[in-house]
Amino acid sequence: MRPVLPPWSGTLAAKAAAFITVMCCALAALLGVLVHVQVTNQTVGQAREQALQRLTQATERYEAGDTLRRDAGVDPPELPGELRDLAVAGDRGTMVAEREGRPTMWAAGPVDGERALAVAVDYSQQARTIEGLDRAILWSSGLAIGATLLVGAFAVTRVTRRLHTTALVARRISAGDLDARVNDPRTGTPTGPRTGPHTGPRTGSGTGPRTGSGTGSRTGPRRKAGPQDEVAAVAAALDSMAASLQGKLLAEQRFTADVAHELRTPLTGLHAAAELLPPGRPTELVRDRVAALRTLTEDLLEISRLDTGRERVELDTERLGPLAERAVRAAGNGTEVRVVRDVSVETDRRRLERVLGNLVANAHKHGRGPVVLTVDGPVVTVRDHGDGFPEYLVAHGPQRFRTEGGTRGHGLGLTIARGQAEVLGARLEFANAPEGGAVATLKLAAE
Repeated sequence: MRPVLPPWSGTLAAKAAAFITVMCCALAALLGVLVHVQVTNQTVGQAREQALQRLTQATERYEAGDTLRRDAGVDPPELPGELRDLAVAGDRGTMVAEREGRPTMWAAGPVDGERALAVAVDYSQQARTIEGLDRAILWSSGLAIGATLLVGAFAVTRVTRRLHTTALVARRISAGDLDARVNDPRTGTPTGPRTGPHTGPRTGSGTGPRTGSGTGSRTGPRRKAGPQDEVAAVAAALDSMAASLQGKLLAEQRFTADVAHELRTPLTGLHAAAELLPPGRPTELVRDRVAALRTLTEDLLEISRLDTGRERVELDTERLGPLAERAVRAAGNGTEVRVVRDVSVETDRRRLERVLGNLVANAHKHGRGPVVLTVDGPVVTVRDHGDGFPEYLVAHGPQRFRTEGGTRGHGLGLTIARGQAEVLGARLEFANAPEGGAVATLKLAAE
C-alpha cells in the first residue's frame, strides 16, 4: 500500500524545498568528496616523499656504518607487518599506522638480505589538517544548504503567492465577480476594473432621448511592464479572459435592457387597443398573448436590473409566517402553508414576496399538487409532488430561457427568484425529494 502523505506535501513549495534540499546535499557531498580526496592525496604524497627521503638518508648512514637517528632503525617492533614483508622482499614502500598512539608515516626498505630498515615520520599535523578540512567541508556544506534553502524558499514563496492570488481571482470570477483582476505587476496591464457601465433601464420612452448610458473607462495608472515569466503570462491571460467575458456579458445585459425597454411602449399601446376589442374568443386570445408579452417584458427588465448588481434593499422587520401567507394569497393558486416555527426576519418585504411567489408559481406550473410552503424558522421550503427539477438545474441552478419536457414558460421565474434572493443576502437551493417532487429551499438570516 502506498503511504498516505500529509496535504502540505503536495504543495509546490514543499516539492521545491525537497528538490532544493536533495540537490544541495548531492552537490555538497560531491564537492566535499572531491576536495577531501584532492587534499588528502596531496598531503599524503608530501609526507610519503619526506619519509622516502629520510629512508634514503638512513640507508646511506647505515651502509657507511654511522649511527642511525632516533626515527630510524632496523626491524623496529612497531613496523607494520605488511610493510616489513614488502621490504624483506626487496622493495621500498610507505604506510600510515599508529605509533605510541600517534599517526605515523612509515617508510621501509631492504638491508642485509632479509632485514628491513625503517624510518618513522610524525604524521599528526597532516592528520589534524585533514580532519580540520573535513569539519570545514561539513560546516560550509551545512551553511550553504541552509542559505540556499532560505533563498529558494523566498523565491518559491513569491511564485506560489502569485499563483495563489491568480487562483483566488479565478474563483472570484467563477463566483460571478467579473470585476476581479490579478493585476500582476509583471504584466504591465492597467490596474483596476472597468467602471461605469450602465445596464439598467433607461428613462424616457419611444425614440426620445435616454440618460444613463455609457461605455465605461478604465481607472488607475498603467504599470510599467517588466520581464514576464510564466506566472505573469497566466495572470495576463486570466485578466484578458475576464475582461472579454465581462464585456460580452455587459453587452448582453445592455441588449436585454434595451429590447425590454423598447418593447414597453408598443406593448402598452397594444394592451390599450386590445381592451377596445369587442368581447369574444379572439379578443380573449389577443388579450392573453398581450398579457404574456407584458409579463415577459417586465421580467426581462427585472433581470437586467438584477444583473447590474446595483439593487438596494429596503429592510424592515417582518414575521415570516404572515408574510408567506400573504405571498401565497397573492399568487392565488391554492398552496398549503405550514408554519412549524415562526420567526422575525429583517428583510425587504416586496422582494421576499416576489421570491416566494415565483417559487409557488413555478411549482404549480411545472410540478403537480399538492404544493406545500413550509416555514421552519428562517428556512422556507416550497415542495411539489411532480417529476422534480431537471438535473442541470439542481447541479448548476436555473438558466434563463431554458425549460425541458415541453413545459410552458420562459425559464425566468426561478432566475428572478435566485437574483432577488442574492439581493436579500439569502441562499436559494434546489433539490429533488427522495420520494419524488421538487424542493426549493430559501434560507434567510433571522434576527
